[in-house]
Amino acid sequence: MTTHSRGGAEFAAVEMLDALVDRGHEPVMLTDQPEIARDRRVPVRSVEIGPKLSTRSWRELAMSWPALLRDLRRTLEAEAPYDVLLVHYKKEQLLASMLPKRLRPSLVWCEWGPIPFPLRTGAPRQAYLAAGRRADLVLAISKGTRDNVVDVGIPAWKVVTVPNVLRTDEIDYSPEGRARVREKLGIPSEAFVVGCISRFHPKKRNDVVVDAVKLLRNEHVHLVLAGDGETEGSLRELGAPLGDRLHVVPTPGGDVGDVLSAFDVSVFCPSPTEGQPRATILAMLARRPALATGPEGVADMISPEVGGIASPENDPAALATLLQRYLDDPALIVSQGETGRVLAEQTYAAPVVAELLEGLFEQARAHASRRRG
Repeated sequence: MTTHSRGGAEFAAVEMLDALVDRGHEPVMLTDQPEIARDRRVPVRSVEIGPKLSTRSWRELAMSWPALLRDLRRTLEAEAPYDVLLVHYKKEQLLASMLPKRLRPSLVWCEWGPIPFPLRTGAPRQAYLAAGRRADLVLAISKGTRDNVVDVGIPAWKVVTVPNVLRTDEIDYSPEGRARVREKLGIPSEAFVVGCISRFHPKKRNDVVVDAVKLLRNEHVHLVLAGDGETEGSLRELGAPLGDRLHVVPTPGGDVGDVLSAFDVSVFCPSPTEGQPRATILAMLARRPALATGPEGVADMISPEVGGIASPENDPAALATLLQRYLDDPALIVSQGETGRVLAEQTYAAPVVAELLEGLFEQARAHASRRRG
């Protein structure tokens, strides 16, 4: 997995491999971001095969394609033999399809979100589908992602939905953590806190959360934006009317459970091509109602029993109406939080998903054997 950033998909990939360690497997991650493994048990090997494929980088990648393929091949030869080659992102998918068969004994793709728009038509789509014919299995992170991959042209029988993997025992609501974070930020214990853990990126409509809190016109309501990125300055400017009720903090690390505990509700702001947001799952694990500014990536995650999705999407007034429900009925926070916790444990717990993955990889190996035969 090579990438220019470390976001939800990258950390989710590590969690997936770490869960397989528990079942006696020996995964290895090849990446240009070796620190991505953090404190997990997944061995990491360094590989440099250029930037992510994009409308800006494709010419550079095309010029260096033979060298990139050679470097990837050498790196994989050092790891061989292995049973499954699991690849992420479009550049790796295209490169892997050109490897010798012995280096793709069974080829599995991960799709972390809908196919980017430039790959949905014309020659780029044909290249994607040609590479897909050599994939034995495609793991889609959500039903929406699966539907999109199939719509683009990958055979439906080859695409399965596999949820994110999380260590559910590591995240939970903590009264002590709630008090500590609120005290550190200067938030009164009785305040109502709207929280948002997100990348500060133009495609993430974090501005909707800011505007929604402003619309509430309630001095009892505080807003915590936790993350980093290029839109931080504009978000601070937009939230300036909130005064000391706006709190912008770095992306949580090991204290994410405490930060979430400080929230009363957690709001996610999907991008137009969202996969399955870990922020929403983490909110459920911390027994916080999970809200979203739109349905992308969360339509099959957030039910009325665990939260709500603003409609119309990205509409501050619609989100403000959702938030007002919890201000009016604090018991809703408790009931939805408890339901969300149960759902997250049943769906995203590492042992549950690892067992599913193990079976799917066996299917991929069987398909690869039939293909070679």
